Amino acid sequence: MSVTIKDIAKIANVSHTTVSRALNGSPLIKEETKRRIKKIARQLNYTPNYNAKSLVLDKSYNIGLFFSTLDQRTTDYFFHEVVKEVNGVIKDQFNLIVKGIDDYSDYNRINKMNFDGVIVMSQSKSDDSFIYNIIDKQIPIVVLNREIKDASVVNILPADEEGAFMAGEYLIQRGHRRIATIEGVQDFSATKVRREGFINAFVTHNILLNRELFISGDYSYESGYNAMQELLKLKEKPTAVFCFNDDMATGAIKATFENGLKIPGDISIIGFDDNEYSAYMMPALTTVQRNIGMVGKIGAQKLLKVMEDGKEKAETIYVNTDLIVRDSVGKIK
Repeated sequence: MSVTIKDIAKIANVSHTTVSRALNGSPLIKEETKRRIKKIARQLNYTPNYNAKSLVLDKSYNIGLFFSTLDQRTTDYFFHEVVKEVNGVIKDQFNLIVKGIDDYSDYNRINKMNFDGVIVMSQSKSDDSFIYNIIDKQIPIVVLNREIKDASVVNILPADEEGAFMAGEYLIQRGHRRIATIEGVQDFSATKVRREGFINAFVTHNILLNRELFISGDYSYESGYNAMQELLKLKEKPTAVFCFNDDMATGAIKATFENGLKIPGDISIIGFDDNEYSAYMMPALTTVQRNIGMVGKIGAQKLLKVMEDGKEKAETIYVNTDLIVRDSVGKIK
């Protein structure tokens, strides 16, 4: 049989509540008593029972990681990196429950009994009702990828606008002027911010933009492929295409090759994300490195601190983006 808190309490001659508090570092328990109880726990190879602990401490030992959606528009790379880094921070302190916001028809099950803290990977304003439901229930929350201007929310965002500016400026410096974009989902915050950063590069360099070359995608391979097919039908083709993520850039590259064109000889392509396969494509993809895993990692660290301190203070943290220059962008002579 496994050792329980009651077993430790019997040996230490204290109550099981005292044992539970001592093992969880409660300031209500003297340091000498904590050391004695923890020593007994180690000697008995005690393993915490989260269900029992939750009853004593009024905690669920669950952290929720919620995405806008799981079955649509959340790429495998995006999902994997965030889950991996969040899980790496919380380790075995909590259970990680990963869900899509659209999995819930109502938010009654999102409460303090079921979640000690929540991380939301938010894409658009459509998530706001979910986020403010959590705020109203006073559950510690960190929002990733979007800024929520509320006094109780910590926001962790990648510097997408800066990254898109770097992509646009690099193409301009390489002599490109007729530059197309394959954008993401139109109501996603990332799409709007990247578009703004890209446009700012042209404004900074006093270069006119052709808005007819802005084509919508949905962050999928297929949408990148279809958008590039559309661009290649133009009488005057673009010399370069900025894709708002690497998946769409991959689709665009396939369409380009199928039309008998060379990259970067005939047309240049630049992506956004720096997925794990970007360096191994032919040609290797020039892209903006967006460390979404670091966003998840910092978000989890901040959430644990908020949960520990019992205080929630508005804060916005930006994670840097970098331009990774490879082989897919040529120079216009």
